[in-house]
Parts: sequence; C-alpha cells; structure tokens
Amino acid sequence: MFVVFVLVAVVILTLIGVLHWYVWRRLVRDTTAPGSVARRTGRIAMIALPLLVVATFVGGRTVLPFEVVRVIAWPGYLWLAVFLYLLLALAVGELVRPLLMRLTRGKEAPREAKVPELVPVPAGEAPPAEAAEPPAGEPKNAEEPSRRLFVSRVVAGTATAAALGTVGYGAYGTLRGPKVKRLTVPLAKLPRGAHGFRIAVVSDIHLGPVLGRGFAQRVVDTINATQPDAIAVVGDLIDGNVEDLAPAVAPLAGLRARHGAYFVTGNHEYISGAGQWVEHVQGLGLRLLPNARVELPGFDLAGVNDVAGEDDGQGPDFARALGDRDRTRAAVLLAHQPVVVHDAVRHGVDLQLSGHTHGGQLWPFNYVAGLANPTLAGLERYEDTQLYVSRGAGAWGPPVRVGAPSDITVIELASRQA
Repeated sequence: MFVVFVLVAVVILTLIGVLHWYVWRRLVRDTTAPGSVARRTGRIAMIALPLLVVATFVGGRTVLPFEVVRVIAWPGYLWLAVFLYLLLALAVGELVRPLLMRLTRGKEAPREAKVPELVPVPAGEAPPAEAAEPPAGEPKNAEEPSRRLFVSRVVAGTATAAALGTVGYGAYGTLRGPKVKRLTVPLAKLPRGAHGFRIAVVSDIHLGPVLGRGFAQRVVDTINATQPDAIAVVGDLIDGNVEDLAPAVAPLAGLRARHGAYFVTGNHEYISGAGQWVEHVQGLGLRLLPNARVELPGFDLAGVNDVAGEDDGQGPDFARALGDRDRTRAAVLLAHQPVVVHDAVRHGVDLQLSGHTHGGQLWPFNYVAGLANPTLAGLERYEDTQLYVSRGAGAWGPPVRVGAPSDITVIELASRQA
C-alpha cells in the first residue's frame, strides 16, 4: 500500500511539474529576454507558488502553526484557481497561435536587382567594406520585436487577463456570501397543518484558514433573515481542528429557528476529527442527528452519518434512523452525500436534503462531479423520493466559484391537502 501511495504521489508531482513548466514556457520564456529581471522573476514565481500550494495542503495538517497556514493559504489556494484557468486559456491560445502568425505575416514588396556601381579605388587604398548582414535568425530591425515574440506576448497577456478576471470574479462572488434560494416541495403524506413549514438548508460552509469568523457570521445572518421553522446544516462545516477553528464557528451559536437547528456530519468532519466536532457543535446549540430522527409537526426529520465514517465504524445506518418509524408520516432525511439516495428510497424517505457536490465549484469540474453523483445540484425525483442537493455556502480549497454560485436554500414543504 505504501509503495502504491509513493508511486501515485510521484506521478502527481511529476504531472504538476510538467504543467508548471509549460505555463512558465508560454508566459515567461517565450515572452521575455534571456537574463532579464522579468524572466528571473517568472522563474522564481513558478517555483514558489506550487510550493505554497503543497505547504498549505500538507503543512496545515502536520507541522505548520495555524497562523502560518492562514498566511500562505490565500496565495496558495488562489494560485490553484489561477493556474487552472491559465492552463485552459493557454490551451485555447495554442489553437489561435497559428492564425495569429498568419495574420501578422508582413507582405514584402518585390525588390529590384541592383547593379553594383564600380567606383575607382586610388592606388594603395583598400576597397570599401560591404555592409555586414545581421546574423541568421535575427530580425534586421533590432528595435522591432519579432513576429513570434509579438504573438507570444499577445497570447500570454490575453490568457493571464482571462485567468485573473475569472478568478477575481469567482472569489468576489464567494467571499460576499451565499444568496438565498427558495423552493416549494410538495410531499404527498404531509398533513395540512404542516403546509408551509420552512427548512433553511445550508451545507459545505468549509470554515478554515481562508473562510473564517466573518464569513460564518454572514451565513448566520442570511439564514436568520429568512425566519425558518427549522435549520438543516448538512455537513462539511469545517476544515481543521477545534483548537484552531473554535472562534470561526462561534457565530453558529446565533442560529435561530422555531424548531431548532440540526446537524449531520460530512466527509470533512471525519478528515478533521469528527469526535471533537460532534461535541463542539452540540455545545453551540445545534442538535446532532447521528443515525437518528426527531418528530416535528407533521413529519419526521432524520439524519444519517456521512459515508466517510464507515472507516471508523460510524457510517450511515438507515435502519437505525428510519427502520421503526410510522411510514404513514412524511420523512425528511439529512444526508451529506447524495449518493445515499437509493438507500433513502428503500426506506421510504419522501425528501432527502444533501450537499457535498458544490455544484462542481470550478468549471469544468462540474462535469466530473456530475459523473460521481446522482444529482449535481437542484431537485430531482428517484421513484417516490425527492432529492435536493445544495451547491453549498462556502468553498473548499480556493475561495472561488465559477459557474456554481453558492446558496442557502429555504425549502417550503407543501401539503397536497391544503
């Protein structure tokens, strides 16, 4: 197993190195003069930035103090997003480059043959030397950049502007906080008395070295402003340990709903140490649903642990959460990952609320996330079970979203008897 891990790590690091070399070549080597300050600076950046990424991912969970990780996480994570869109933009540039080379090719006027003029040379003097031709491969006009250099700079500049603009816009949309979505979901077994019951669904906040206390407060304020009847926090609340992130999650103690706030674990809770977070979150006033359920007016609200807990013997247990319930009552299930929807179908769940996918977070990863999950985002039906997947409130890794805006969703349950 260790040998396989080492081989995979070597392959990944090699691929990262090759891709960074390609970006350096197109952005730096092809656009700058040898030995110039710009080339030296570009070379240093292409070494330092990927090292920051590695330090952020590895050092943050091993040896580096949290305050150091907070400093390096911003440039490290942002570079990941910029690097992705640089690669995509440069790939498009490879297709455009030949066309630009043709368009910039100058048409030279035909030259008339010149007959050398015979000039008498006085006795004892050497004949005049002919003008030296520039070395092969160098432009005859040294002040004018070569056509290839011009095209390289146009492609590199356009790719850089596109990448920075995309990441800047995506970061702004993420950091300003999630927007509220509203959705009405009819449930066949919901009694008339529970018609209009509103559940605020929030997932994937991912508080950590980048998204901290201020972001958590914006999420809490947004949820409370909707005045929900209940709040469902469906996993991946944090990225880190309680000692470092206790101040960041403190605002969650201010969540307000008539029937309380409920929490189920996500895969990142198990990565960060689920035991410590389960205890801490309950101390903030959130009610944990660890393979358990509660009766709310008109329906059952159940929750299951995330599938990542299976390695610790704490995975989802649908029989425990739903096995002995009254099936004439509607059931709403909180489960972090949408992949468990088929278990929900077998246990007669009417509505499953999930997150985990981030809606892909960074295009074009939405296509990958769509292949790995039954539903990428939004509401879909699986037999008699409806599944709603939130894109999440925060972001994992780069605090950037492209093509997958963050959300907090207010689900309004509707009775068909109303």
